[in-house]
Amino acid sequence: MAEGSASVSGEGLDVLLVDGALRPAKGGATFETLNPATEEVLGVAADGSAEDMDGAIAAARAAFDEGSWSSDPALRAHCLRQLRDALQAHGDELRALTTAEVGAPAFLTSGPQFDVPVADLSFAADLAESYDGWRVDLGEAAPMGIPSRRWVLREPAGVVGAITPWNFPHQINLAKLGPALAAGCTVVLKPAPDTPWCASALARIAAEETDLPPGVLNVVTSSDHSLGAQLSGDPRVDVVSFTGSTATGKAVMRNAAEHLTRVFLELGGKSAFVVLDDADVTAAASTAGFMVSTHAGQGCAITTRLVVPRARFDEVVDAAAATMAGLAAGDPTDPGTICGPLISARQRERVEGYLQLARDEGGTFACGGGRSERFDRGYFIDPTLVVGLDNSSRVAREEIFGPVLVVLPHDGDDDAVRIANDSPYGLSGSVFSADPERAWRVARAVRTGTMSVNGGIWYGADVPFGGYKQSGIGREMGVAGFEEYLETKAVAEGI
Repeated sequence: MAEGSASVSGEGLDVLLVDGALRPAKGGATFETLNPATEEVLGVAADGSAEDMDGAIAAARAAFDEGSWSSDPALRAHCLRQLRDALQAHGDELRALTTAEVGAPAFLTSGPQFDVPVADLSFAADLAESYDGWRVDLGEAAPMGIPSRRWVLREPAGVVGAITPWNFPHQINLAKLGPALAAGCTVVLKPAPDTPWCASALARIAAEETDLPPGVLNVVTSSDHSLGAQLSGDPRVDVVSFTGSTATGKAVMRNAAEHLTRVFLELGGKSAFVVLDDADVTAAASTAGFMVSTHAGQGCAITTRLVVPRARFDEVVDAAAATMAGLAAGDPTDPGTICGPLISARQRERVEGYLQLARDEGGTFACGGGRSERFDRGYFIDPTLVVGLDNSSRVAREEIFGPVLVVLPHDGDDDAVRIANDSPYGLSGSVFSADPERAWRVARAVRTGTMSVNGGIWYGADVPFGGYKQSGIGREMGVAGFEEYLETKAVAEGI
C-alpha cells in the first residue's frame, strides 16, 4: 500500500442522476472503482444500462423542449453559481476522492484537478447573462429590392451528450457542463468507467444543493463503453461533446454522422517542445522533464517530444534526465509527489508496451524505463527519457499517455518546425528562445491549437482549447467553447 494512503468514503455515490432523481441503476447493478496507487477496491458505482441511458436522454429532451431552462439565462447563471459554491464547500472531501480514484497527485487538486475548474464555473455563469451575441442587429438592406431589417440570433443547440475521460475528470466534466448549461442546453454526462465517483459526487451535489430543474443535468455512470456509442448515435441528441483518444473520437464521429449530429472532439496529441540554439537549454530541458512527469504524463496537451539543437543534444539530455530522475513515481497523497500512478493495470501495460517498442526500435533510456521499484503495488512507472530514435519511430509519433519523453535532434529553426509539424496531431506545443521574435516565428509556424512561448501558460477559462488535424474539431472553454453549444438563426423583417 502506498505510504500515506487514506480511506475515502463512497457513501451515496452508487447512484445515477436521471430526470432530477438520484437512483440506482436498473436492477441495482454496480461495478467496482479502484485506487490506482494501491490496487484496492474503493467501493462501487452504479452500473448504468442502455435502458438507463435511454431514460436520461428522454429526460434531457423533455427538459429542453418543455421547460424554461433554454429561455431563462438568469436561472442558468444562478444554478451554475450554486454549483460552484456547493463544490467548493465540499472541497476537502472531493480533493481526497480525486487523489484516491484518479491517482492525481495531491498538489494538482488545488489546481487543474479540482479547484481551478470549479472556480471557472464563474466564467460560464457570467456568459449566460452577459454574452452579447444572442441578438446582433445587421441593420437595413434591400435584397432583391425588398427593404428589410436583419438580425442574427444565437440559440441553445438542444440536448448535449458529454462523454469524458478519466485523466482530469473534474476539469473536463465541468469544462463541458459549464458552457453547455450556460448556453441553455440540457446535458447527459457519460463519464469514464475508471473514475465514476468523481461524476457521481458532482451529480449528488447538483441534485441536492442547486435549483437545477429535473432533466437539465443527467449523469449515467457505467462499466459499459457501448453506452457512449448509444449516446452519440441517438437522434434526440443535438451535440456530442467528446474528449478522449483519437481512435474513439473517430468512432464517436461515425455514430453521430448517422443523424448529422454536431460533434465537438478534443482528442490526442504528440506535442513538441522546441528548444532553439540560443535558449537556456538547462531551464528548457528541466521544464520539459517536469511537464511530462506531472500526473504520470496522463494529459493530452503535454509536450512529449523534446526537439533540441543537435549540437547541444547531450547537454539537454543530461539536464532533462536529472530533472526526471528526481521526480520518481510517488504516493499521490504526499504533497511533494509530482508523478503519481497510471490509472489502471491496462494503461500500465500499454505504457510498458511502448517502452519495449522503444528498445525494439533502437532507443535507449537516459533515465527510467519501467515500473517503479519503490512500490510492490500500484500502477507506477518512473519518468522515462528516450534517446536514439528519430521522428519516424512509433514511439515518437504515437500518443503514449505516460511519463515518457522522446528527445529528437534538429538542425536549425526550419528543421525544428518541420519535425514539430511532422505529426498526425496538432494539439499543443512549446518553444524556448532568448529572442522573443524568433520564438514567435516558430510558434506561428507550428500547426497546433495552443502554444507556449518561453514558459507562458495558455490555460484559462477564457482561453479556447482544441487542436488541428487529428487532435480534434472545435474548441472548448472561452467564448468559442460556449458557442459550440449554440445554433445560429438569421431573421429578416420587412419594413
